[in-house]
Amino acid sequence: MKIAVLQYNAGNTYSVVNALCRLGVNPVLTDDIELLGDADKVIVPGQGAASQAMQYLRDHRLDQLLVTLRQPVLGICIGQQLFCQHSDEGNVDCLQLIDAPVHKFVPTHPDQKIPHMGWNSLHNVQGPLFDGIHEGDFVYFVHSYFVPQCPYTIATCDYIHPFSAALQKDNFYATQFHPEKSGKVGERILKNFLDL
Repeated sequence: MKIAVLQYNAGNTYSVVNALCRLGVNPVLTDDIELLGDADKVIVPGQGAASQAMQYLRDHRLDQLLVTLRQPVLGICIGQQLFCQHSDEGNVDCLQLIDAPVHKFVPTHPDQKIPHMGWNSLHNVQGPLFDGIHEGDFVYFVHSYFVPQCPYTIATCDYIHPFSAALQKDNFYATQFHPEKSGKVGERILKNFLDL
């Protein structure tokens, strides 16, 4: 099985590669259009700013490629946000694969810190990505922007207000949290993606 991890203008890609290696998979880290198109599965990981990430995708014609992929694709953190319509971060149009916006968290209480960082629980989990995952299982988040709940939400989390912890539309899956940093729960989610 050929797994491609997208190398682009975002951090944390090597953590995903290492997590896949622990599952016995040797992925290729690349921004090569042919390698990505030929892969059995593609992962779009990362931490960073939406506007800079989208600029890299456009400069390398990866935006055109990603929207045409028919194999399973997993977006992680900024990857989830890039799948959406538009991000408030940099006021940038994204890949528009999923009809949902990306908004910035606005604290309503002094104790609410931005970014939302650390372990939080999943709720309303559904679909094959969450096979074996239970209501209330904890995963690791680091983000200042979020996707509201929408028809494509397959898991929720609550910080300041409920938001989409994961999304799915057709062959595109996405998590706002970092499965590669989420212990056994995250490992199972990555394995579920590989098994799709």
